[in-house]
Amino acid sequence: MSLPTLLTQHIVRRPQRIALLQHIAEQGSITRAAKSAGLSYKAAWDAIDELNNLAQKPLVERSVGGKGGGGAKLSAEGERVLRLYLRLQALQAQVLEAAEDASDLDLLGRLMLRTSARNQLHGKVVAIEGLGRNDLISLELAPGLVIQAQITHDSTQRLELLPDTEVVALIKAGWLELQALGQPITAGHNGLTGSIEQILDAEDGPWEVRISLPNGPTLCALVESSQLKAQGLAVNRPVQVQFSPSNVLLGTPL
Repeated sequence: MSLPTLLTQHIVRRPQRIALLQHIAEQGSITRAAKSAGLSYKAAWDAIDELNNLAQKPLVERSVGGKGGGGAKLSAEGERVLRLYLRLQALQAQVLEAAEDASDLDLLGRLMLRTSARNQLHGKVVAIEGLGRNDLISLELAPGLVIQAQITHDSTQRLELLPDTEVVALIKAGWLELQALGQPITAGHNGLTGSIEQILDAEDGPWEVRISLPNGPTLCALVESSQLKAQGLAVNRPVQVQFSPSNVLLGTPL
């Protein structure tokens, strides 16, 4: 029987949690396995619950009582998944040896990301500023092109963000606001200047506007036709794009 698709994707994209199975097999205890894997007890059980749900069959079996106060072991399905994981590790080593350049692997990782957000921007963390329970993350998308994302401090830690960490910034097209050059940017918002590259009209909804940024990526915004006309925005004309840092979602390679 083949593994469920979601579990197979999890093995490839979230190897740290699959590696926990190996620690359980070696340690025979969730507590010891979590410590060996560098996880908290809760994080270890969260991972096990997620893996068990994805597999549709329990991968880990927990026993209670006994001299050691109970333990944990892999089920037959868990042992099969672990064997698959170890084979994938061997294949990964071969891929790493065959890669011509480290940037090739980074590129493949970014291309494999799927999300509903139209704007997926590769960047690098250049600064982190604490704001109470939140952090303001400054990202450099290209030389001289910096945006800010506001996320919780817990998210910063979970994503292990530090200066020079490479991330993917996700911004939905409907979160971008377009305005004519020279209009004031809302306080605390990101403000970028670019040129309208293309406008795709729609009969029953907002129009799709593609904006090229200098030395950077192309953004996609969804804007009502009436707003475009009111602002005098058209193809090949400059435009300002603004959006809130709280509307920038961040992702990191796993």
